[in-house]
Amino acid sequence: MESALPADPLAPAPELAVPPSVLRHPAFALFWASRVFSTIAFQMQAVAIGWQVYGLTGSAFALGLVGLAQFIPGLALAFVVGPVADRFDRRLIVRLCQTVEGAAVGGLALAWFMGRLDIVPIFAAVFVIGSARAFEAPTLQALVPGLVPADLLPRALAWSSTANQTAIICGPAVGGLLYALSPGTVYAVAAALFLVSSLVIGFIRLERAPPRREPVTLASVFAGVAFIRSRPAILGAISLDLFAVLLGGATALLPIFARDILAIGPWGLGLLRSAPALGALSMSLFLAQCPLERRVGRIMLTAVAIFGLATVVFALSTSFWLSLVALVVLGAADSISVVIRLSLVQLETPDEMRGRVSAVNFIFIGTSNQLGEFESGLTAAWFGAVPAALIGGIGTLLVVLIWLKAFPDLARRDRLQSASVG
Repeated sequence: MESALPADPLAPAPELAVPPSVLRHPAFALFWASRVFSTIAFQMQAVAIGWQVYGLTGSAFALGLVGLAQFIPGLALAFVVGPVADRFDRRLIVRLCQTVEGAAVGGLALAWFMGRLDIVPIFAAVFVIGSARAFEAPTLQALVPGLVPADLLPRALAWSSTANQTAIICGPAVGGLLYALSPGTVYAVAAALFLVSSLVIGFIRLERAPPRREPVTLASVFAGVAFIRSRPAILGAISLDLFAVLLGGATALLPIFARDILAIGPWGLGLLRSAPALGALSMSLFLAQCPLERRVGRIMLTAVAIFGLATVVFALSTSFWLSLVALVVLGAADSISVVIRLSLVQLETPDEMRGRVSAVNFIFIGTSNQLGEFESGLTAAWFGAVPAALIGGIGTLLVVLIWLKAFPDLARRDRLQSASVG
């Protein structure tokens, strides 16, 4: 449940009691700003693409194919991304990826203004964006620990989540409003934001030196898999999020709920897409001030269960406001799970392996977001949008019950960092 990816470097609100040791760090502030720009851009184009694809096809299955078009390159490149992120400058990788994403979205804007935008170039752009994000997302995760001292990493990850969620709140709403002008306007603004984000990343200076380069061997390529398998609590946390995302990902169906069930337009769709991020942002701000210290395994399992319950409520709701509340709760629960999972992974992974471990994490979580969208679209095409979302929520609750027994190390995990890790 991503799923999905710090603090305001310019003017943090006084009431947030911002810890200066984290948020006034220049590298971290630049990272935060870049993350906001790129995520706003991604969310804006996602709203436009979702509304256009459903408008052009009227097909829930076509919406699912949007997720599949992003999942395929993410899966295909998974074991290339890790070694690249561990051998080369992670800042450069992120800049190149964001430039490619900006070019792809800019191409959609150009096609729209030329009157040549149809379903084929949309899916081609989605595939290119999915390929770039396959490199960008795990590299960004691996970059964060190099921005702050190790003892501040849990707070930094929580504030990193605030950047992501702030943008997810703003991006869909802005995208929905700009869509009223034209889809081309949405794509053009998103392309500009991707390029600005790429420029900001270029100014980052690392807290620690980049990882050393080691020879590429078959063992080194799959070292991330071996590392995660050797840590039962981490494996349990990642796989729990995997199945929760696969089953509980109702966001792909939001255009259907917005148009056919709740009878709202693109602006209402933007609010629905922003609602989970509002909940996640609120929870991330809380966790940045009050980091989780004890019973983290039980807390994560409980959060995923709440995620499933909120999905059930959303599926059954015919009220716009109840649907918004359910999505806010869903996002808050998701944020708890994300912060715990990322902290477990980053705190126990040596820096020279973070790219490969983050790439495996991205296979489980990042690409499963897109595969979950495809699953939701396919299920909705078979049974309808409401049954599809309901099945996903109930399935998530069943997964939590199974994981309680299958991964006792996760259920018993007390602290984010084990005693064996320095």
